[in-house]
Amino acid sequence: MPLRDEVVRQLERAKWFLWHGNVFQALKVLTTIHLDLELASWERDDGKIGKLCKAVQEFHTFIDRNQAFIPNYGERYRNGERISTGFVESTVNQVVSRRMVKKQQMRWSHRGAHLLLQIRTRVLNGDWEDVFRRWYPGFRAYTQPVFA
Repeated sequence: MPLRDEVVRQLERAKWFLWHGNVFQALKVLTTIHLDLELASWERDDGKIGKLCKAVQEFHTFIDRNQAFIPNYGERYRNGERISTGFVESTVNQVVSRRMVKKQQMRWSHRGAHLLLQIRTRVLNGDWEDVFRRWYPGFRAYTQPVFA
């Protein structure tokens, strides 16, 4: 079987293991792929194989470092739980303005962006006014809501 086909087959196996929350087996498969590519790169002196080998190693490192956060999507799917991250991305887009995401002419320091996100999160959570009152006791007096 050609190397390309075998790598694709093994990557599909790793994907299946990751989908089902079996990080240990996925890492074993990625290690095997890396070793196979490393050997092929050395034998053929092929730069493309070397680049792929590096990408697989970086992927392995990412999975290894983040394994505690990899859910079992198959189990979630069978239990009718959410498996999409769209709701998280939507929240991030709401908290971090689209203007910052698009990297328009505005520039922010890391500290400035961090402080802006803290304020924006408090505004969205509805507790900004209470925090502001703690900082500035003379800020607007509390008003009782009027119920009809």
